[in-house]
Amino acid sequence: MKHHIEELISEEKIAKRIEELGKQISEDFKDEEVILVALLRGSALFLADISRKITSKCRIDFMCVSSYGNEMNTSGNINIKKDLDEDICGKNVLIIEDIIDTGTTLYKIKEFLLQRNPKTLKICTLLDKPSRRIHDVKVDYVGFTIPDVFIVGYGIDYAQQYRTLPYLGEVVQDKE
Repeated sequence: MKHHIEELISEEKIAKRIEELGKQISEDFKDEEVILVALLRGSALFLADISRKITSKCRIDFMCVSSYGNEMNTSGNINIKKDLDEDICGKNVLIIEDIIDTGTTLYKIKEFLLQRNPKTLKICTLLDKPSRRIHDVKVDYVGFTIPDVFIVGYGIDYAQQYRTLPYLGEVVQDKE
């Protein structure tokens, strides 16, 4: 498929919004510790930036889940490739996600983590695409609400490409 990338959200807008989210999360957790759980790989850059804007005491852990493979649409099935190393029982947990589309992945991950009895379990996403939602997932912190377009950049990939773009762009199919 021939395509090109059109910038949707600039590097500057991303940085400004992450600073705002960091302040809000810091105020909500105040002096309590929170475990930031990043869903790899897409949220790695978002985690790195937002963790530096949160003034509350933080610990970081990772999960690696997959539902897209090399496709532009989710398969609806999730595969947990890496589970948490931390025990989250009785602790504040904040899932850091790059994008919420259908909500299938987050719905399943949230149910999976709730079985471990965290004190709180909240979700922070850089991008929210509510028009595609299948599962009702409460998102506590949203960077940007976007239309139903395929996004790459700032950690988000298409077939493992474009993760390193400093902005968020739309994948646009070229007319042949």
